[in-house]
Amino acid sequence: MKFRHIATGVLLGTLFGTSVFADENGCATLARAGTASPPQPFQVRDGEAVDLISRAKTVHGKLLVFGENGVFRAYWQPEDSAEQYVLANAGENAVRLVSTPPQGSPATHGEPGTTLGPLRVLSCPTL
Repeated sequence: MKFRHIATGVLLGTLFGTSVFADENGCATLARAGTASPPQPFQVRDGEAVDLISRAKTVHGKLLVFGENGVFRAYWQPEDSAEQYVLANAGENAVRLVSTPPQGSPATHGEPGTTLGPLRVLSCPTL
C-alpha cells in the first residue's frame, strides 16, 4: 500500500485567495481531535477526528480517505462544511490544504491506518 499526497503549483494557483500562506513554521497544525497542547499524531483512516489548530482558533473536522489501485489520498473536512481539502505534501511533517474533489473510492476497514502528525499546515483555508 502506498500513501500519496498530491498537489501541484498549478492547483495551488487556482485557489484565488482562499488560503493564507504562512512561513515555513505554518499557519496551523493538524492533530488528533481534543489534543491542542501538545498536539498528538492521528491515524489516517476514514472518519478520524482531526482538528485544525491555530493561534486564533481550533476548527474541528474529520479525515476522509479515498483509495485507487493501492494509492490512498487523505482529505480533511471541517465540521458542518461540505468543503474537502486534500493533505498535499509540503515537506517533512508539513502539508498544504488544497480544496479539491476526492479522487478514488472511499477507503474501507480503516485503511491505510498510517500514523501521521501532528502536521504543520503551510496554507490555511479561511474558515
